Amino acid sequence: MYKLKPMENDWKQRLGVVYSTNENFDYSYDQQEDIVTPPANQQKLIVSLDKKNRKGKAVTLVSGFVGSQDDLNELGKMLKTKCGVGGAVKEGEILLQGDHRDKALALLTDKGYKVKRSGH
Repeated sequence: MYKLKPMENDWKQRLGVVYSTNENFDYSYDQQEDIVTPPANQQKLIVSLDKKNRKGKAVTLVSGFVGSQDDLNELGKMLKTKCGVGGAVKEGEILLQGDHRDKALALLTDKGYKVKRSGH
């Protein structure tokens, strides 16, 4: 099996780059800074119920997470698994299908997060 070197197949990252006649030109990649996720006890999460634009279906939203996308995905996976429901991680929020505010609140509190319940 052939393995690619880290930057060998980087054409997707260079889309939109105009041809340069400078023979010394070296394309520099925009390096994203690694986002450091603060500890759980410094996070202030909000758990709420949302029915808007969801065809009347209730969705539990967990918002307010600060940190890397990988850590948010990991937290979302843990919540979906423990609640036994489907869901998604979109735009910095965790969506859980159904009304699971109480269970999500308890799970996040046990993990050490500061959690506030929003709504009814």
